[in-house]
Amino acid sequence: MKKGKKYQAALKLVDSKKLYTLEEAVELVKQTSTTKFDATIDVSFRLNVDPRQADQQIRGTIVLPHGNGKTKRVLAITNKIEEAKSAGADFVGGKEMLDKIQTQNWFDFDIIVATPDMMGELGKMGRLLGPKGLMPNPKTGTVAVDIAKAIHEIKAGKVEYRVDKEANMHVCVARCSFDGQKIIDNVTTLTDQLVKVRPSSVKGIFFKNAVIHTTMGPAIHFTFNGRN
Repeated sequence: MKKGKKYQAALKLVDSKKLYTLEEAVELVKQTSTTKFDATIDVSFRLNVDPRQADQQIRGTIVLPHGNGKTKRVLAITNKIEEAKSAGADFVGGKEMLDKIQTQNWFDFDIIVATPDMMGELGKMGRLLGPKGLMPNPKTGTVAVDIAKAIHEIKAGKVEYRVDKEANMHVCVARCSFDGQKIIDNVTTLTDQLVKVRPSSVKGIFFKNAVIHTTMGPAIHFTFNGRN
């Protein structure tokens, strides 16, 4: 597939053989955005894990200090209607909201949070919500007794990180309009968290590869704190 002129120009700014510092990579990623809109900035890691092993299926959530620039539309399935509304949920309800999804194919939201007492009803919709990645899960903080706290964290910039079957991980950490230091803070917070959840069974190097890139820009390989 032939790349456009803007991409080719951006590519010339990047030394594909160089391992940039995080500070250098952040400065460069802002320069290599090829879109007119405020592009997202993602980091991608290749980890030294075997996802076939239960203890190496790394998954969790983290609140980035500056958010990632994406505003998520939250659907709260709960009987704590006023709490959820006050916390900033975009849509709130109980079984009637689930019926709307089933009968009207309604998906005008990005994430579902629920209180534990509603999981019986949600469980019946596993085949519909599961493939779309919308089923609430205690591991990601989307099933919580304190529904207000769960909603506040999502609105504050909580993101999910999850290693795929190829041992890769992709996380949106910012937008190009972000100040460089804020991007650095977000990436550092994420990498620090991954170090914390590193499986004890993993020996040797943990981060095999790390790149940062915009929505349609070239990949920039970087290193951080001597950890990869």
